[in-house]
Amino acid sequence: MSGRQHRETEIARRIRAKGLAAGRTSAQIADEIHEQCTPQFGTSRVKSHRLSYGIALADVIEQIRALFERDNKAMPGIGETLLSAYESGLKRPGPEYMHYLCTVYRVEPLELGFDGPCICGHGHRTPGVPLGESAERTLLQAERELTGTSPPEPEADEDENILRRTMLNLLNPGTSVATELDGPVLGACEGIRRRMDETLVSATVSAAMLDQWEEATQSFGRQYTTTAPLRLLCDVMLEMSAVRAAMARRQPIDLQDRLLRMAAQLAGLSGMIMINLGDHRLARSFFRTGRTAADETGDRALRAWITARESLVPLYFGDAREALNLAKKSRDLAGAMPCPAQAMAPVVEARALAMLSGAENKKEIVDQAKRALARARNAFSHMRPEHQEDMAFGYTEKQLYFYQGDVLTKLGQTLEAEVVLDQALEKYEDHILDQTLIRLDQAQCRMIDGEFDSALDIGTRALRMLGDEYMTDFIMRPALALEQAITARDANNSKLEEYRAELRRPRVPTKGGGA
Repeated sequence: MSGRQHRETEIARRIRAKGLAAGRTSAQIADEIHEQCTPQFGTSRVKSHRLSYGIALADVIEQIRALFERDNKAMPGIGETLLSAYESGLKRPGPEYMHYLCTVYRVEPLELGFDGPCICGHGHRTPGVPLGESAERTLLQAERELTGTSPPEPEADEDENILRRTMLNLLNPGTSVATELDGPVLGACEGIRRRMDETLVSATVSAAMLDQWEEATQSFGRQYTTTAPLRLLCDVMLEMSAVRAAMARRQPIDLQDRLLRMAAQLAGLSGMIMINLGDHRLARSFFRTGRTAADETGDRALRAWITARESLVPLYFGDAREALNLAKKSRDLAGAMPCPAQAMAPVVEARALAMLSGAENKKEIVDQAKRALARARNAFSHMRPEHQEDMAFGYTEKQLYFYQGDVLTKLGQTLEAEVVLDQALEKYEDHILDQTLIRLDQAQCRMIDGEFDSALDIGTRALRMLGDEYMTDFIMRPALALEQAITARDANNSKLEEYRAELRRPRVPTKGGGA
């Protein structure tokens, strides 16, 4: 422990001893520690609560682990380094860790220095007891005073509550995971997106809060490859709602620009998740919102990224020509600037051209698609390293391999496609959606070559590895296309029955997110 930390702990120990002698609660002692230590040591509210109990980081970790064990959950990955980052303000706890920190300290998120109510909807001073209406109003009012935001509209509160209830259902180990968006969740997502639109055309948050939101946005981008779509959507929507509330009043120009950038990224990420969930209408709406925010920033690279991501909607849902036009628009926006869209847009062009390759001028389209792939590879080599490692807001080498293999499959060049798809599959270790799409492309290659048994074996294994929460329309479309193609050419194949059984396996529905 450094001398500075030792002095901070000594002062907190004296405050705690006097507070206990005077009969004060731990929460009151924490407030006093925060008041006296913050000017000299920058002591955060969450750290003040730990010091008010007189315990070490390791003690908090053990308590959180015990709570996870009590709730029959796998042991958490939280450690002293992560908890220290929460206390220093470098990171913000996710909804689940926030809930357990509140439970350990028996306080609400605001008292730990974090905005927003807990996902459990209960008070933590008496665990399991719903937060009283008057207490809830007091906490919300204090939160608004702290963040400088105006009271949200009643419908905004309800939309957030629907998403919090959905998230709580998903976190509950005894509840089946939802496989489809239901009406209340869709309505809540659309409500948040619409109010963001209204704020963008009409619109004092602290720099520290902006730093936390930016870190959360980047974290959601990293989770895009590993978290079930509906679970991630709830997180992203709640963050977007918080950003929108901050934008409801005009900010200084530098802060407003950062908020606009986050709004564009969160809207774009929401559109990407909606594609994975199979809702192309809402996906387009989110990308439109993202374009509105990105246009306000004047950042051509951000505008190009949004447009390139939007081009995937018509690509996946049946309009290759519109996808081609959007990809070209993205390429024009990117210009000569090295950025993710410079590599992403030509790949979408190539995929759209491959979908159009059944026309009479097939050779010409094949040549165009291959030239587009060459442009993508060249652009990728000039991207910044951090963009080459970002699956959501950048463009990675494994994405390049995957989509190149997809293009070659659609062009019918199966030998070359299988080599590239094998390389892509080796690189995807944590993204089950893309693993499944790669395997379905491999099955498509075998089908084109007339190896129907092998194609069905690959397809069946791919679907068997997929959890119910990922069996969305996004996956079902190519899976059904494979079934239809093989049925048309070998309707009596003995392996079709097994594939169909896996494709249409019963999925246990969960209670609705808005319930």
